[in-house]
Amino acid sequence: MTKKIEELARTYFPEAVSLRRLLHEKPELGWCEYVATSVVAAQLKALGYQVQTGPSVCKADARMGVPSEAILEREWLRARSEGIPERELEPMRGGFTGLIAVLHQGPGPVAALRLDLDALPLTEKTGLPFASSHPGVMHACGHDGHTAMGVGIARIMKAMGDQWQGTLKLIFQPAEEGVRGGRAVAEAGHVDDVDFLLGAHIFGRSRPEGDCDLVPGASGSFATTKLDAEFTGRAAHAGSFPEKGLSVMPAMAAAVTALYGIPRHSKGATRINVGRMEAGGGRNVVADHGILELEIRGAGTEINSYMEEQARRILLGAAKMHGVSCRIQTAGGAPSVVSSLSLCERIRTLCLEQFPQIRPTSYLQGPSEGSEDFSWLMERVKARGGQAAFPLLLTDTAAPGHTPEFDFPETVLHTGMTVLSGVLFDILKK
Repeated sequence: MTKKIEELARTYFPEAVSLRRLLHEKPELGWCEYVATSVVAAQLKALGYQVQTGPSVCKADARMGVPSEAILEREWLRARSEGIPERELEPMRGGFTGLIAVLHQGPGPVAALRLDLDALPLTEKTGLPFASSHPGVMHACGHDGHTAMGVGIARIMKAMGDQWQGTLKLIFQPAEEGVRGGRAVAEAGHVDDVDFLLGAHIFGRSRPEGDCDLVPGASGSFATTKLDAEFTGRAAHAGSFPEKGLSVMPAMAAAVTALYGIPRHSKGATRINVGRMEAGGGRNVVADHGILELEIRGAGTEINSYMEEQARRILLGAAKMHGVSCRIQTAGGAPSVVSSLSLCERIRTLCLEQFPQIRPTSYLQGPSEGSEDFSWLMERVKARGGQAAFPLLLTDTAAPGHTPEFDFPETVLHTGMTVLSGVLFDILKK
């Protein structure tokens, strides 16, 4: 088994590199991954997988942070102009991106692997020959690599189909950035029958484990909520009759100051950041409209809930104090990632005994900075008695994630294809 997986990973590695570079050159933001979805769907259909695209992939009203209809349509039209057939794009119109691919091999366990598709709103500065051709958008978090690995794993598992039984599900999820898509996939029911769930993330090697290649499972990531607070007042001439206006400016200023003063929690770390504040239209007009975009995080779902409750109270209170209104929308959110210990142990043991070239850390679980909406899928699986793990694929990177210079050595694709195929096969083998 081990030699066959390693051989197939080497065989399909060039195709994974080609797909990664294609996706890197055509990055797409969350809910606009039309090219990525179409390209992956075509390749998996050709392999014989049952592929779902369109509204069945995500529960429509559980999607968070969906762009405006104008932006969704603009990106849909761009995908069509880049050669994607309209018949493939039509089911995705309106931001219904992502896909589910299934391979049935008779009775047995159900194992699933989740990959993320979306890019970030950054202007690339890597100088790569396959750098982004979409202005202001780039893959700066490794999702292009994750998707390419996923297709490579699909090829490996298909080629070994006579040696395993059960069901394999591949979930290519939209809108991970901003933690906006995981809940919608989970609430669509795609993991309700899953016994074992895997995800993975390329991760910089600036960690105490040094030269190791894999953390078997992330655990204890920040839970998070992303909020958009829209303030509405009443405009007036700032010189002639300012008393007839209701300015959103003092309400927003008071809110920002108070938000940064939320008492921290005794049970764990917290974060808060107001990333965008925009209001008003001119110096001589009482500002009647403004927007705050903020995020909160907590070291665990309970602590994040505390921070969210405090933030909402402050936003609404600041608006009331200054006589304006405030409408709060949830633009994203995710609970904390907690990997199943038994599955982490299985992953580590597999590396030590079957893939000694892939060096796991001495510990089973490690912290993952930031937040990750794979947690929605994990919690859904675990609540139904299944196991879930989120390994970190460690590698050197050209720069930290979410920066314009980010890049990773493509050899990590081979590592991911090997170990994740190995775990899936170990679960499903006859």
